[in-house]
Amino acid sequence: MITKLSAKEFLEKGKTIPMIDVRTPAEFEDGHIPDAINIPIFTNEERAQVGTKYKRSSKDAAILLGLELVGPKLSIFVRRAKKVAVNGEILIHCWRGGMRSSSMAWLFETAGLKPSLLVGGYKAYRHHIRNAFSEPTNLVVIGGYTGSGKTEILHKLTEMNEQVVDLEGLANHKGSAFGALGQADQPTTEQYENDLAKIWSGFDHTKPIWTEDESHSVGSVWINDALFSQMRKAPVLAIIIPKSERIKRLVKEYACFDIEQLKQLCKKIEKRLGGLRVKRAFESLDHGDFATVADITLDYYDKAYGHGLDTRTTQKVYRIEIEKDEPLENAKLLIDYFKKLK
Repeated sequence: MITKLSAKEFLEKGKTIPMIDVRTPAEFEDGHIPDAINIPIFTNEERAQVGTKYKRSSKDAAILLGLELVGPKLSIFVRRAKKVAVNGEILIHCWRGGMRSSSMAWLFETAGLKPSLLVGGYKAYRHHIRNAFSEPTNLVVIGGYTGSGKTEILHKLTEMNEQVVDLEGLANHKGSAFGALGQADQPTTEQYENDLAKIWSGFDHTKPIWTEDESHSVGSVWINDALFSQMRKAPVLAIIIPKSERIKRLVKEYACFDIEQLKQLCKKIEKRLGGLRVKRAFESLDHGDFATVADITLDYYDKAYGHGLDTRTTQKVYRIEIEKDEPLENAKLLIDYFKKLK
């Protein structure tokens, strides 16, 4: 018998039972449930053919074409499903919980497996996770000027068994104009949201959840509106570290990259820096003077971030003066500070 599950039930069961996404590879690539396995009924091209047949002819004609395309692959689907099934159990979904997932569930049940279907499909899953970001939580936002070591502080907090959302790590981007350097390709915004949701669902929301202060976008991906709203209401612990310390960190992080690549990225923010500053940055790069380049770019980033902090109206900002860029010690300091604050 085919079991039907809500999105919440499907995700809970998916912690131990394989989740099969039967949508096309293109749909899967745009966004999928983390850890799901793609066993597509149709290739991208086949789905386009069926859709065209539906529009130009009829539903019945489209179904017949679909059967012709899928027929030779049925045994392959069953073999793949049996290979990953756990005690014969398997979870299945398509886009809306319609014909694709129902057909695959029938096939797997006929082959002796025990399939369960996600009611409403991937669309229902997306609705479920987006609602979850609106539920009450206990966010703590770590703020601070560029080069303050906020990301490394988050890593130290993780090592100390604190609950952490590394928004930049999941986005494969450090947030600034230079943020893509040395990073893997960014996910789609949809997949970014899915990956965040998986982490979010594992938290105890009565306890602090630490994250870094970000704008609405991190590189090319966007933070979920509900989550961003929560971030803009949460207290901000803004660490104020001397510029000299921050310059050292930026030199350590970026001096390893190609000079011409760094020049191109400086050029991207020329309107913000000004032509004379960019010219000076280029000259400094040619002479290997990375500290001066960092100093020049921080002039812009510090003013922009400082203005952003000063104009926050929906959250409390606590400025914490720190002398040294020591991530472990600074992580401990923030934990103690927040405990006293509470």
